[in-house]
Amino acid sequence: MARSEESGEARVRLPQLRLDELLEELQARLDAARGTRDRVHSLLEAVLSVGRELELEQALHSIVEAAAVLVDAEYAALGVIGPDGRRLSAFHTIGVSAEQIAEIGPYPEGHGILGELIRNPEPLRLTKISEHAASYGFPAHHPPMNTFLGVPIRVRDQVFGNLYLTEKKGGLQFDEEDESVLSTLAVAAGVAIDNARLYEDSRLRERWLQANAEITHRLMSGGEGTEVLGLIAERAGEITGSALAAVGLPMEGTGSLAVEIAVGLDAEAHQGLVLSLDRSLMGLAYSGAAPVTSADVGHDERISLEPPRFGGLGPAVAVPIGTGDAGPRGVLLLAREAGRQPFSETETETLQGFAAQAAVAMELAERRQDAEQIAVLQDRDRIARDLHDLAIQRLFATGMTLQSAGRFIEHEEAAERVVRAVEDLDETIKIIRSTIFGLRARDGGAGTGLRARVVRAVGEAAPVLGFAPSVRMEGLIDTEVPREIADHVIAVLSEALTNVARHARARRADVALETDGREVRLTVTDNGVGIPAEGRRSGLRNMAERAEQLGGSSTIDCPESGGTSLVWRVPVGER
Repeated sequence: MARSEESGEARVRLPQLRLDELLEELQARLDAARGTRDRVHSLLEAVLSVGRELELEQALHSIVEAAAVLVDAEYAALGVIGPDGRRLSAFHTIGVSAEQIAEIGPYPEGHGILGELIRNPEPLRLTKISEHAASYGFPAHHPPMNTFLGVPIRVRDQVFGNLYLTEKKGGLQFDEEDESVLSTLAVAAGVAIDNARLYEDSRLRERWLQANAEITHRLMSGGEGTEVLGLIAERAGEITGSALAAVGLPMEGTGSLAVEIAVGLDAEAHQGLVLSLDRSLMGLAYSGAAPVTSADVGHDERISLEPPRFGGLGPAVAVPIGTGDAGPRGVLLLAREAGRQPFSETETETLQGFAAQAAVAMELAERRQDAEQIAVLQDRDRIARDLHDLAIQRLFATGMTLQSAGRFIEHEEAAERVVRAVEDLDETIKIIRSTIFGLRARDGGAGTGLRARVVRAVGEAAPVLGFAPSVRMEGLIDTEVPREIADHVIAVLSEALTNVARHARARRADVALETDGREVRLTVTDNGVGIPAEGRRSGLRNMAERAEQLGGSSTIDCPESGGTSLVWRVPVGER
């Protein structure tokens, strides 16, 4: 009996044990299902969070944050692949403080494991980073990292970048489920990035359209040419994130470009410069009637770096303003700070469209001005014709009448008055005729302005000097400097450059001509040996005498650092 009872109790305990195991297994599966449900909810929330962002930078940041939360990673990063398809152009991180980033140094460019994912855009999961054949090591001050999970992000079948996750919390390894979740997030991230890009492109197009509309309105409402050129440079610089924007215009009869407008970083170094067509980015774009880009304008072998003007600048692009049958009207130059992204092909094409629209607006404004000028000239011709046909004839007839009447006047004093009146009428007729001549006169001779004469004088001196001096001109030089003073300016400039060639033994010379409407100032500097104490000074005296005759001054400075600086200035306004 005892044995039978024990056997019954054993049979009761065995089913109980199996039931407990089944319940535990069921509980485990419920927990797993609950965990899967929670993870799916987290993934859906992450997808929705990422999809809501329209700003590209914010979208990228949200993607990195969501990835770190979903797979419980200590560190997360998103690397954007650059235009060359081999390097990372941008890097967004989570888990590393700003202080640590500063200690580590520049962001990675895509070597080692990061480069492996660029070369082979497939999910990559590692137990220990250092054991992989492509491991490149970590720089100093970099936090230790072992476990790794990386997946590519594709935008319309093109790899945009990669998600990198390291150090799963709790010392665990990344598993297949982590890889699957992250790959799903990467698909959603690709859609979000594409949407953000489209939104960014639409906003960018809107800004360009607004800029074109503003420029057209300013031109058609009679805005000054210099003011409108400044607006073109400012808007293009703002929209493209450029540190420097400049506009160069051709100088008639000189084969050179003059930088009329410069805004931004070291704008003073560019304003007024006269550039050659074969040794400047602007000149190459103008002569080729096509955009010219430079990855680093400060170290481009095609460009003359004298005078120095590209400090702190890197990527640059020069775009011709208009490329019709008559050739470009000018050139727009944009340059970003060193280390920034080069101008992409899309940006360059957009700039071409903007410059073409600006050229059309300038053409329309010029046609309007021409029409107004024709109306003015026609009015002048009418006035001149009326003066000649009516006023002069009537005055002449009045004079003849007085002259014939004078013979009948017996009173001597009255007769003299009539004679004087006739003489006054003759003088009045002469004045009116000279006025008619002035109304009908036309400005003749292209390229005879002071600007063109200065460029020619410098060009003629270049073979004797052995180098081409830099030239900078600012102000309304052709309109505010009278012809007689312009002749003196050219004479002084030629004398100064001749002195540099004969005595200075210089390797560089700079010419600056400026006017503010009150005075004109010519500055010629060189890096030569200076003026010897026993040297001849007749040329310097001639320059000083010219200035004194015109109510101005001429000064010579020889600094201890070497070289010579001539400053010749005379008033051009009312004295």
